[in-house]
Amino acid sequence: MKTIDLFSGCGGLSLGFQTAGYEILAAFDNWEPAIKIYKENFNHPIYSIDLSSLEAINEIKKYDTEIIIGGPPCQDFSSAGKRNETLGRSDLTINFANIVATIKPKWFVMENVEQIVKSYALKRAKKIFKNAGYALCQIVLNANLVGVPQNRKRFFLLGEFNEINNTIDCFLQKNIEKKAMTVHDYLGDSLATEYYYRHPRSYQRRGIFSIYEPSPTIRGVNRPIPPNYQFHSGDAIKDLSKVRPLTTKERALIQTFPDDFVFLGTKSNMEQIIGNAVPVKLAEYVAKIILIYAKSANKNIKRYEQLMFNF
Repeated sequence: MKTIDLFSGCGGLSLGFQTAGYEILAAFDNWEPAIKIYKENFNHPIYSIDLSSLEAINEIKKYDTEIIIGGPPCQDFSSAGKRNETLGRSDLTINFANIVATIKPKWFVMENVEQIVKSYALKRAKKIFKNAGYALCQIVLNANLVGVPQNRKRFFLLGEFNEINNTIDCFLQKNIEKKAMTVHDYLGDSLATEYYYRHPRSYQRRGIFSIYEPSPTIRGVNRPIPPNYQFHSGDAIKDLSKVRPLTTKERALIQTFPDDFVFLGTKSNMEQIIGNAVPVKLAEYVAKIILIYAKSANKNIKRYEQLMFNF
């Protein structure tokens, strides 16, 4: 499918969909550090543009797109943020809906944090989608069950134009793994350490993890172990001499960016960009299921299973 990526960041969604066989026509974002990384890794254009503007809609209209994908900024909904929709970034969810409703591609995929299900912005966006003629399906996926070695729950809203019902949720759940993927499952012994530090949001949470479990959610901060670190009862080990923080590159690998994906810019920007990104393998999973669902005769499970076997 011909694809446009909105709020693309450095390209986690784009790369996942591209790997699944989609043709990315163009991407759109408004943060220059992320745009520079995107340009370094993709051949198609990325536009630096305000996606709340008429100019953005006119630019997107130039492309004959079959699917619009995107992850509007989530800070107003995230447990890592202030959860305050009055800050204005939740409006970008409405902007995404308005763009889709104007362009009317056959499909759209909107990604966000799971906390968006409690938001007023999502209710407004879903009303816009439905009024535009989309059958909707929403699901929360844990990335560690679809090929990502990380506990990262993400909300997806999928829309199919001119359909009465959208039953893709059963397809999305059909191929979820039973066992969570660990860091060791994905990276083996390449980290050359068994234990690593992830700075907790508060010292009521643990900060030391083992590679034999899924990573905690990769966030936009990456700090060294503080000299006064107080051990938590849940820490994987109580010996700091055997623990180190992950490097920027290692955090990107846990986000399932390939080893040759180029990150550049200041360390703080790179850490933020990596933490904001959609894990590539999570995006690829959703992308593949959409293709299978679209090809499935009458969209039934039996036909789905045949296509999954041959995919």
